[in-house]
Amino acid sequence: MVTCETREAALTRVGRALADPTRCRILTALLDGPRYPGRLAAELELSRSNVSNHLSCLRGCGLVVASYEGRSVRYELADAHLARALRELVQVVLAVEPADDCADEDRVGSDA
Repeated sequence: MVTCETREAALTRVGRALADPTRCRILTALLDGPRYPGRLAAELELSRSNVSNHLSCLRGCGLVVASYEGRSVRYELADAHLARALRELVQVVLAVEPADDCADEDRVGSDA
């Protein structure tokens, strides 16, 4: 069953999806249109099982939908608003200091 969520919950789902580099690559590839897992795997130089696992996660988050065509499954972004948001996000230029890496896991959760 498809449900509507609060804005915060929806943003949390998007944030979790974007936190993984492989899922970001898949979402970016889907900006160009629907894809089959095998084609995504080839384009991104990943294994089919890896792509399938990430697509399952993205589907569970509600970011992609699957269309069944016989024995094949085609994936696409779930919503045009998401596609527009991702197109805008990939154009963002961040003002990051060279020595400041916010992704440094040693600092996550610290007061440093």
